[in-house]
Amino acid sequence: MAITRDEVKHVAKLSKLAFSDEELDTLTDKLGDIIEMVERLGDVDTEGVPVTTNVIHDINVMREDIAVEGTDRELLMRNVPTSGDGYIKVPAMLDNGEAGA
Repeated sequence: MAITRDEVKHVAKLSKLAFSDEELDTLTDKLGDIIEMVERLGDVDTEGVPVTTNVIHDINVMREDIAVEGTDRELLMRNVPTSGDGYIKVPAMLDNGEAGA
């Protein structure tokens, strides 16, 4: 599966990234190489190879998950420039369902 320049340009727009024509060509080539390499992994014979789900045998080295009382909502909302109905209002990032890159 090859990736086209238009697909790279579309993903860049959705990611709010801007690239020159030269950068788009380079990125398209590099992403194409990456996709080709990943597709080649499907050709590797893994018959009889045990599934590796975790290479580290440590068991739960994290702290115990204990619920603690959070900061009061009204206190937090004092620092918010614009709010409504208990939520923080932010500027719209999408216009008509499209990213505004």
